Amino acid sequence: MKGGDNVAEKLFAGLTYEQAVRKFSDTVTGVCIMRLQNFADAEDCYQNVFFKLYYKSPEFSSDEHIKAWLIRVAIHECTSYMRKNRRHFSLDALENEVIVNDNDSSDISWALMKTPSKYRDVLYLHYCEQYKVHEIAKILDIKENTVKSLLKRGREILKSVYGGDNV
Repeated sequence: MKGGDNVAEKLFAGLTYEQAVRKFSDTVTGVCIMRLQNFADAEDCYQNVFFKLYYKSPEFSSDEHIKAWLIRVAIHECTSYMRKNRRHFSLDALENEVIVNDNDSSDISWALMKTPSKYRDVLYLHYCEQYKVHEIAKILDIKENTVKSLLKRGREILKSVYGGDNV
């Protein structure tokens, strides 16, 4: 810890560490599950993301700044985890581990899980986290036109997976 700091003393854009974890837990969980498609691996990355938040203690200007930082760290953490472990699982084998509800037609997370990974982050950030194209580009450090292309192609895939034009 830095200079004897304890958890209660650290603030992140006015939030205590515990408040930040509670507030952004679902977002980090969603990113990790969408990327790894395995609950146990997602848990490991989730813990590492919040570990980094605590020990790096970056300065944040707002809640949105914290959220964007956590998403970037989660994506990088998952990518690093996949490189280190080089394990790939089929969706069928993970049926009982994935936290999605196939019966809920209003929840597209199950369809996102079935899309190729190159589209999944952009689609997740757009549909589940409600980010706009320019915000996604900034979070993922890619060009806005790339985000638009990935969204367009990803929507087509979602339509076929989801079974309709409601995407």
